[in-house]
Amino acid sequence: MENYEDQLKESLFAPNKKDSILAKLPQEVKEWAASLPWRQRRYVLSFSYILCASSPEKQAEFLDDYIADGLAIKMLQDIDTINRVNKYLRHFRAKTKINERVLRTYIRLYYIHATQDVNFQTQQYLESAMKLVINTEERNQIFKYILGFELIKIMFTMSWLQHERLARLQTNQENFINTYIKPIQHAHQANDIILPKDKDVFFAKRDYYVQIPEISPKKLVELVTEAFTSKEINKCGFLITRHIKALRFDFNYIFQEQEQEGIFPNEFESIVN
Repeated sequence: MENYEDQLKESLFAPNKKDSILAKLPQEVKEWAASLPWRQRRYVLSFSYILCASSPEKQAEFLDDYIADGLAIKMLQDIDTINRVNKYLRHFRAKTKINERVLRTYIRLYYIHATQDVNFQTQQYLESAMKLVINTEERNQIFKYILGFELIKIMFTMSWLQHERLARLQTNQENFINTYIKPIQHAHQANDIILPKDKDVFFAKRDYYVQIPEISPKKLVELVTEAFTSKEINKCGFLITRHIKALRFDFNYIFQEQEQEGIFPNEFESIVN
């Protein structure tokens, strides 16, 4: 039996096998696969057959359950990254703090959201999940997604007056408004969260303009994933990680008590509307 196992191992990793499936695996995985006795190799084959024979949707469902928990624990071991992400979240006064539960939730949400993107093919889920498990840079995408998602959630819960204040802080105000504020305000209106009645009547503006949106946590997640693609949220997170001031955020200024003068600055109203 030992001779047979040795012969099989040599056959799998012979020089003329460079184009084999196993040759494309990381060295650690190759060594593990080669070390398996015949009985356990049968288990791997059975598992592979069932997974490949399943529909893309079933593959995605299985992988979601299979990797999320272990991957969350693996990501928690990256202490430096966890601390940086939590620092960014504190800067935005987000209530979320990275822990195992939060990571599990966001890993699942990230790939569910990705499958909703127009150009995503369901069969890509397996490839994406493998990259996430093996590639550190791919795992960093989850952290960027978390940062972008949490900031956009905060913007969804702002009044339109607070949107104006946030826009004032940005270097490229027009781009910021078109990229974030307009989609959010459109979602507010489409979901009957804020309804700008009598929009053209000056004295009627105050009620809706300073209204704080009331959105349940579940609905908030739905709104974010409907208004923005996973790539757009990742880009938002990337901007934050590139430089803390890439998206300027002054909590005290944005959420200050409403002042009597300058409540409806014409130059910013014209940009947003």
